[in-house]
Amino acid sequence: MARHGEHVVRALLGEAVSRYDAPELVAVSCIAYCPDTWFTEDVLKRGGRLEVVIPATAYRAGPPEKWHHDAYDRPMSRAAEVHETGTTESTGEPHRAGGEILVGLADELLAVWDGKPARGFGGTADLMAHAERTGRPFWALRPEGADH
Repeated sequence: MARHGEHVVRALLGEAVSRYDAPELVAVSCIAYCPDTWFTEDVLKRGGRLEVVIPATAYRAGPPEKWHHDAYDRPMSRAAEVHETGTTESTGEPHRAGGEILVGLADELLAVWDGKPARGFGGTADLMAHAERTGRPFWALRPEGADH
């Protein structure tokens, strides 16, 4: 992601969010670092509503650790609803379960995804595969030059 630059990804997300009317815009996110956080910021700036899925109670304490806490806490403090998996340890299985909850709550999914397999269990590729299996529409934003 870094080779494409944050500004490129933010612009793509902002453009995608701008397609929706604020009163009808409800975002569902786990507020993972970078694109997920930027997405929630765009939705909230536009006047949309945020629902958060917390894969595990220890999720916030996990990587990328403290530098991400403020970026996580700001949208979390504005969440209209919070959904939890009921798991404590922040490992792959709860992340996959959280992704499945997210897919179940969303009418459609938007992902910043390079099209590659997940780097860990419960990653973006796993979420997209679950969306496809369940018939949930999705679109993947792939910054120009991303490997497919």
